[in-house]
Amino acid sequence: MADELIQVEVAAALPQRQVLISLEVPAGTTLAEAVERSGIAEQLRDLEIDPRRMGIFGRTRPPDTRLQDGDRAEVYRPLTADPKEVRRQLAEVEKSRRERR
Repeated sequence: MADELIQVEVAAALPQRQVLISLEVPAGTTLAEAVERSGIAEQLRDLEIDPRRMGIFGRTRPPDTRLQDGDRAEVYRPLTADPKEVRRQLAEVEKSRRERR
């Protein structure tokens, strides 16, 4: 069983460029191992790879999570704005629009 290989993808993006790499890895490969094996850091040199900002199919997961066949490992960028603050500001704009009507 140690010779079994699985297909996974590793994805990451910067504002101006995204990369998706398909690779075959041994069964039992972790999220962090797949990111490292993919070489995505060399393709996106400005991407800061932080083990706390990785996930599978849009859900944050610990770097030691074992991948399953067909998984898409993802490297996330840090947030540039607090989502709660953005929603609050949008609500204020909408409120002022309604008041002007």
